[in-house]
Amino acid sequence: MNQSLKNISITTGDTDGIGLEVSIKALRKVGPTKGFCFFLNRHADANPRELKKLDAQFQRVIVTNVLDGLDFISHQKKVSPQILIDVASSNPPPLWVEDSAFLCTQGSFSGIVTAPMSKGLIIKSGLRDLGHTDILTRVGKTRNVRMGFIGDQFNVVLATGHLPLKKVSSALTFEVLKSTVIQASQLASLLKLNHKPLGLLGLNPHAGENGLIGGEENLIINKTVQWALKKGLKIEGPLVPDAAFFRQNWKKYSCYIACYHDQGLIPFKMIHGQDSGCHLSLGLPFVRTSVDHGTAKDIFGMNKANPLSMTLALEFCIKLTK
Repeated sequence: MNQSLKNISITTGDTDGIGLEVSIKALRKVGPTKGFCFFLNRHADANPRELKKLDAQFQRVIVTNVLDGLDFISHQKKVSPQILIDVASSNPPPLWVEDSAFLCTQGSFSGIVTAPMSKGLIIKSGLRDLGHTDILTRVGKTRNVRMGFIGDQFNVVLATGHLPLKKVSSALTFEVLKSTVIQASQLASLLKLNHKPLGLLGLNPHAGENGLIGGEENLIINKTVQWALKKGLKIEGPLVPDAAFFRQNWKKYSCYIACYHDQGLIPFKMIHGQDSGCHLSLGLPFVRTSVDHGTAKDIFGMNKANPLSMTLALEFCIKLTK
């Protein structure tokens, strides 16, 4: 394989969702990129008229599996940026993600960009994972993977992922928060925002009211803040969750650290919608970016899907793999 060429795998998610639509629109926006070859993983029955929209900018090479695409690339003396490997697969979409992650660990891919995929589809495919992150964590053979969300107004890292609320408190250990703070600090450095403090949210209403409403702040969160400060990291907390996301605070912090999924993603998605945010997995041994929205099956096939989050995810993956 040409070591100077970076292959990026794009997985388009549910076949009855907007994943393929936003992927095609994002590719058309980004266009051929010197030094990169894009692999578009989609179902073999995808609408050919939609795929032909790529042909004005790309030279599509249609294969039935990723390995054939890699084999094609390996036999080219020079790969034009216009070449796009169009993987017309009959496998379930979750296996595209699993295969792409494995090939990242082998060095065949430099990064993965994922369109939305439903949890039910993953289970139906035979995998036991509950989401993209679980698939990637398993294949990447790593433990401390965090979900990061990058927006033009503020950024968020989740200390815990897809957990029922009743399990969040027990999962929010000192070790988990320490590793989350480290990864959020690394994200802040990546974004050149490490001159600003991290904002660590409290778990309970009013950040616990000094132990009157739950004890996690006093027992774990304050301990984490003190540990981080001793390590020379800039951090504030525990922040009162219902006030932390006031507009005047957005630029105060390099990154918010949320204790659980909806605590961070409700404000992030309300502010950024589908216009200015994307997802970055933190702690993997390879680059993975993604949209920050769902499958939107209600507008499947209507050409109404907003591609900006997918475009940002593709652009950010290119930037990081450079």
